[in-house]
Amino acid sequence: MNIVDEIITAFNEKGDMEYGERVNMRDHMLQSAVFAERDGASDLVIAAALLHDYGHFVHDLGEDIADHGIDGKHEEVGADYLEQFFPPEVIEPMRLHVAAKRYLCATDAEYFATVSPASLQSLELQGGPYTPEEVAEFEKNPHFKLAIQVRRYDEAGKEENMETPTIEEYRPIIEKALKKG
Repeated sequence: MNIVDEIITAFNEKGDMEYGERVNMRDHMLQSAVFAERDGASDLVIAAALLHDYGHFVHDLGEDIADHGIDGKHEEVGADYLEQFFPPEVIEPMRLHVAAKRYLCATDAEYFATVSPASLQSLELQGGPYTPEEVAEFEKNPHFKLAIQVRRYDEAGKEENMETPTIEEYRPIIEKALKKG
């Protein structure tokens, strides 16, 4: 099975996972991609938005780990798993979407006010909002702006009953986002 088929299979087999939000993992990730598309993002950013929580499909820690005080570091797990297939423009925003949440919670009061209760719970497990020193360090990362974009799509992608394309309809974008050669 190639990686695109593997991703589609994972969405179909594991997408019903709950993670404390009003939507399951499949709907959340598809909605994040829809918001990226609506924003006119590149195919690479749409792929990053679509795959940003893929680590939840890779680790075997269960659906309610945050309720048990565990940070599964899904951002690292997913990025590490997929980095052999996708370029840094996809992988690094995925890897940094939790760091982007910590950054935005420290620097943007409007954003912080919109963060869902489940995301606030995980924020505490992930280290809380960044300190001023961590903010400055994060801003040095060459991928920090793309990570913030993906994070905003992530936070938006939690709407109940939102119509989205299927994961299969994203196959062309996933295939275009793969590393070349």
